[in-house]
Amino acid sequence: MFAAESHTSRHHIAIVAMACLCVLLGGPSYAAGAESLIIAGATYCEPGVSGPGWTWTDADHLELNGYAGEAIGAEGNLVLTLAGQNSVTESHAPDADITLCGMEVWGSLTLRGTGTLTATGSQCGIHVSQAFAVDGCTVDVRADGADITDEAVAGVIAGDMAVRGGGRVVAAGAGSGAGVHAYGVYLQDAGLGDGAAGCRLSVDASWLDAAGADGGVACTGGSVVSARFVTPAGGTFGAGGVVDAAGAVAPHVVVEPDVATPPAGETDGRDVPGCGAGKPDGGAGPAAEQPGTEPTTVPAMKPAATSPKTNITTKTRVTKTTVPAPSKPKATSATAATLPKTGDSNWIAVSFTFFLLATVLLAAACRC
Repeated sequence: MFAAESHTSRHHIAIVAMACLCVLLGGPSYAAGAESLIIAGATYCEPGVSGPGWTWTDADHLELNGYAGEAIGAEGNLVLTLAGQNSVTESHAPDADITLCGMEVWGSLTLRGTGTLTATGSQCGIHVSQAFAVDGCTVDVRADGADITDEAVAGVIAGDMAVRGGGRVVAAGAGSGAGVHAYGVYLQDAGLGDGAAGCRLSVDASWLDAAGADGGVACTGGSVVSARFVTPAGGTFGAGGVVDAAGAVAPHVVVEPDVATPPAGETDGRDVPGCGAGKPDGGAGPAAEQPGTEPTTVPAMKPAATSPKTNITTKTRVTKTTVPAPSKPKATSATAATLPKTGDSNWIAVSFTFFLLATVLLAAACRC
């Protein structure tokens, strides 16, 4: 009987040890990725699926290669790799799960790759509830303000934003509805606990062209590294956004890398990606869409309660003409400048420690 009990004890110890290892090694991958994706009106809850121009390879990674279709949404953090030319447009179906935006992510979003992405919508081209990063790729995001009232309208609406690795961004917002405030980039506190760390813009050796009647960039602060303000002259970060040398909000903001010569194929570094005056399709750049006068004061950023009315829901019909309601509450998570990876060094160290512990427990069990 003692032998049987000893064998059972060793078996239990082995199970506990292996369970610890599985939890530690597998835990981060579930925490990092998107819980679900909405692509062109269809909802997907597990990776390993694909469609015309897209592949959801794993929980935190979506690939676009020649995608041209309706809105894309993600519930959770997402890394999006771009290849070729891609475009997403707001869905106009009355029962669509995503409305008002070309792309909507309830979490953090990183765009990377060698391709391009054009995103358009009524309220915003891209909406990200937490950190938004453009890493080396080319992005054109625009909002036309159609049927929008009493809201901020912008090419990008996010918690904070970073353009790095030679990334190129054109962002423009417009609108004529009552109470509409139009920006190129609008960084707001979505009530997710970002605090002072959020609502900031970072441009590192990259290009940004942002335009809106009420401000090219609305933010609480930011940094320009290995880059410079081309427009406005003497531009800097003010309390509510990028301002000119006189302290007035700049309706057009252009940042380019601080280098002596422009990239190959360009005659002027301020021509943000593609052909034409800063617009990939060769049309007029954001500056041509804005009024000639600039505001004389820095408008205060809208409070968190006036966050975008776009929502990712399961089967809820959204009507654009209704009075906006607060955004759908989401589970909070720590905001980082880049999307957390499953191979984080801290998890590796902890997992290794528990591996050693499991080995000791197994050895002790065998001796019993």
